[in-house]
Amino acid sequence: DVTLTSVRSARGLIRVCLTADPDNFPGCVDDSHAVTRTVPAHVRDVRFDGLAPGRYAIAVIHDENSNARLDTFAGIPREGFGFSRNPRIGFGPPRFAAAGFDLDGNASAQTVRIRYLL
Repeated sequence: DVTLTSVRSARGLIRVCLTADPDNFPGCVDDSHAVTRTVPAHVRDVRFDGLAPGRYAIAVIHDENSNARLDTFAGIPREGFGFSRNPRIGFGPPRFAAAGFDLDGNASAQTVRIRYLL
């Protein structure tokens, strides 16, 4: 279960990607095993069922204009984003190790705070 906090508006979509592949985090672009969800931005809870035990990380974007990507200006995100375990953000996204969490087969919950830089 993923609970989203600090979403600034109900406009657009929330895009969530859960992956076990450090090489495809946070984009999940080439990860055929990634599990993704797209929900209306007013939804604050997203559920993933049937996951195998392992180490996972979650990346979230608040796609306010529904164009299926994270918009940036001079490399700075113009839309909201967040990661499992809410790691510190420096220049660029966090590494898988900073956002990763272990799933042992029992129910697990992650609270992801959405951040906005512009």
